[in-house]
Amino acid sequence: MSSSKRSEYIVQLTRWQRLGLTTAVGAVLAVGATALVVQALEGSAESTNTGPAKTAQVTDAATPAATDDPARATPTEPAAAVEVEAAPVLSAPVAAQVDYLLAHWPLENYNSAEWGVLGENDCVNFASQAMIARGWTMDSVWSSPKNGNAYDASAAWRSSTAFMKYIAQAGKATALTDQQRDQVKVGDIVQFDWDNTGDRDHTGIVTRVEKVGETISISFAGHTLDSDYRSVDTAITVDHPGGTAYYWSVP
Repeated sequence: MSSSKRSEYIVQLTRWQRLGLTTAVGAVLAVGATALVVQALEGSAESTNTGPAKTAQVTDAATPAATDDPARATPTEPAAAVEVEAAPVLSAPVAAQVDYLLAHWPLENYNSAEWGVLGENDCVNFASQAMIARGWTMDSVWSSPKNGNAYDASAAWRSSTAFMKYIAQAGKATALTDQQRDQVKVGDIVQFDWDNTGDRDHTGIVTRVEKVGETISISFAGHTLDSDYRSVDTAITVDHPGGTAYYWSVP
């Protein structure tokens, strides 16, 4: 082979060798890089896990964070209930009195055939009827002819102030103030002084006494603002602000 041919062959061989060498080097570098990546990943896994690779856990933002504090004990006792005092059993006379009130308090059920109606001031006429139903008897001061004309009745039968004076003089009941509500009972007489002048402007009969804890609520029945369970508190704070309630405790 001539020297020129040999030189060309060597040059060509060298070029092919160089190309192969470059390819081999690239392959080696690629394998090495891959090994490094794998090693890095394994190292990371080993640094964070003591065992096999674990699946990453995603925590919901709405889920409370774990805590080492002990769980709160569930209450075993209910909240203390407010004591409601049971209503006493009514005696036969008081039951008859209340039955009469509840039967005749509405305008359409007025017992006007016997007792008549005192226009827009029938409260004492009605309260007096209820006391008769309870067992009280008429006398020369407190009476009605039962002829259907309420204006023929005595002043004590149809006037709140006259009725107050009659009860006090006859001794048929004990006077109580509104600060003595704890002594008021169903069947007692309640009277009101709307303007605190000393007179009595309205009369009714107690139909309910509710005692819840330290609070005592009293309701009454009456005519002239017909009612079966009208609140005493409403009467002296809403209907007649500043008014005063008084009671007669009937034995």
